[in-house]
Amino acid sequence: MSTLKIESVPARLSRNTYNLDEEESHIEVNQERARATGAGKLLERICPAHVYSVEEDGTVGVEYAACLECGTCLAIAPEGVLKLSLIHISEPTRPY
Repeated sequence: MSTLKIESVPARLSRNTYNLDEEESHIEVNQERARATGAGKLLERICPAHVYSVEEDGTVGVEYAACLECGTCLAIAPEGVLKLSLIHISEPTRPY
């Protein structure tokens, strides 16, 4: 009888790959609305992946490749600040 070998979660997750659209971000920030509501500092503080940063000129920077797609930003951001288009994110490729 063969023995079932169960790999660790990190080992299994390390085999997942994602195809990121390098040309176009899936996160759009309405900079005017973000400035008017002060949403930049809020987004910077609540994002678990540290996707957002407030630049010196007050614009909100986005490092979209780091996004976990958890939805925290959408739940917290004032209305009209963010627009997410998940069409640019592909399903993970799972080799198992």
